[in-house]
Formats: sequence, C-alpha cells, structure tokens
Amino acid sequence: MSDILYDQIPSLDLADFKSGDPERKAQFVRDLGAAFNNIGFVSIRNHGLTDELTDNLYSSVKDFFSADEETKKKYEFPELHGQRGYVGKNKETAKGFKVADLKEFYHVGQPEPINGMPENVFPDEFPDFRKNTVITYQTLENAGRTLLRAIALYLELPEDYFEDKVDHGDSILRAIHYFPLNPDLVQEGAVRAAAHGDINLITLLMGASAEGLEVLRRDGKWIPITALPDQVIVNVGDMLDRLTNHKLKSTIHRVVNPPREKMNSPRYSIPFFMHPRGDMDLTSLESCISTENPKIYEDMTAGAFLDERLRELGLKKS
Repeated sequence: MSDILYDQIPSLDLADFKSGDPERKAQFVRDLGAAFNNIGFVSIRNHGLTDELTDNLYSSVKDFFSADEETKKKYEFPELHGQRGYVGKNKETAKGFKVADLKEFYHVGQPEPINGMPENVFPDEFPDFRKNTVITYQTLENAGRTLLRAIALYLELPEDYFEDKVDHGDSILRAIHYFPLNPDLVQEGAVRAAAHGDINLITLLMGASAEGLEVLRRDGKWIPITALPDQVIVNVGDMLDRLTNHKLKSTIHRVVNPPREKMNSPRYSIPFFMHPRGDMDLTSLESCISTENPKIYEDMTAGAFLDERLRELGLKKS
C-alpha cells in the first residue's frame, strides 16, 4: 500500500469504525493506517457535522470577516500569540518562507480551559459566531477522539491510548478568510497558504468554500484536494509524525492562489487542529523504531514543540 501514488485521497466512513461489527471496524483501522502511512490524508464521512450546522457556521464566519477593520481588531490580542481571537492579515508566515500568507483568521480554543489555558475571546457584535463555533469545536473534537482510537489500534496500542492526552487538549478551531486579491498588487511569492505541515496530532478540515488546497505527493507532484459536501478531510500533523517516527506521515500541503480571473473572490476554510495537552510526551514510540527505521526526532513535549513552531510562524516573538 505504501508504494501507491494516489491521484486522490482515500475516502472512509467513520460509521464503519463505530458499527459494532469487528470486521468493519478492523478494516477501517487498516485502511486509515495505510493511508496515513502513505499520503497522510483521508476524507471521512459520518463525522457528526450536519448541513445546518455547517451552513450556520459559515454564515457566522462570513459575517465576522465582513466587519470593518476596527471591529475585527478589537478581538486581536498579541499577548495570546495568535492562540485565541482574531489574527489580522499578513501575520502568519509558513516555516521557511519570508512572505506572509494572504489570509486573516480567528481562533477558538478549548471551551473549558484548564491549567492556565487562555479563555476564549468572542465578538460581542456577532452572538451566533460564539454559538456556532463552539458547537463545531465540540463536534469535531468528538470525531477526532474517535479517529485517534482507530490510530491507536493501528499502532497496536491500547484503544484509549490518546484519551487522557487529548482530554481538555489545546485544540484549535481556525476560521480562515482568504480575502479577495488584486492580481496586479499581489507580492511576488505570496500565496494564500504557503507549503507547510500542520503542528498538531491530526487536522479535521471542513469543506472549503472554494478550491485551492493541494497535497504534495511522495513523487513531488501536487494533487488537488476537494472535500465533498458530506466529508471532512483528515490529515496527520507533525506531533503524530514525531510520535510514530514518521511511520504516519505529516504531508506538506498548501492553498494556491486562484486563476487571475477569480482572484477577486474570497475563500473561507475552517480546519480543526487536534492538539493534546502540553504535557504529552512526543518521544517516538519504541514500536516505530528499528534498524531499518532509526529514530529521527529528539524527545520533546507537545507544549515545547508548539512553542517552537509558534516562533517559527512569527506568531510568538519572544
């Protein structure tokens, strides 16, 4: 399976894992593991989101980003290093790049923060924004926990291996607005989201409002990814890659600029970044280390790794 070069990412049904049928469950685990061992991406059905919630969420997000700059900046707090609230345009730069991404976004974190986590910040002018983002956060967090149970089984760990590590975790729901572009004024090298890997354990991405997401295949070819309306896209993040010594692969992806004739159209995207608590040990599992696959990562906690990456992204200055 790891030798396959996918033209599109595999599609799986989370209902198979939860069916109560041992063989359907086992097949889901095998298929998920094979995809994550290869391209690091799958699309998932029966994730818990409804069409109504998705429509309400996107409506709330569009309303907020349509507000004037003064209103949006009321909810930008640099001392939170972009982990809660609004982050303005040209503030995040992908690791290894010098030009900032062409986007603005809003972060919603753990609804029940513990151990010094920052409280959420919500826009008073848009009460539905709070309601819809929190419900979506909780729905995708539940789907993520289920997927992590499947991942644990694939790694021959106890099914509940990740449970205590993600309970009240540092997960983030990010509402992104890729604003309209003037093709004559776009800085050379600037794109909506430069090539990057995600920081976290896994990412669950709702269908975006427009095309643009591309995944870098093992042979160096970029393949376009578009979720169907009933799917979320799930990919391995760098933390899970570290834990499994690159057995499960955090694959580089990007959001390219649209064709010139569509550059004046906005794009909205809402990923859920599933993080553990900061004290999780990301030391690579012994079962993923061998003579053929020697250990490639230094030992680190999730909190230390997140801190390192926030500095690399330019969201944390000191």
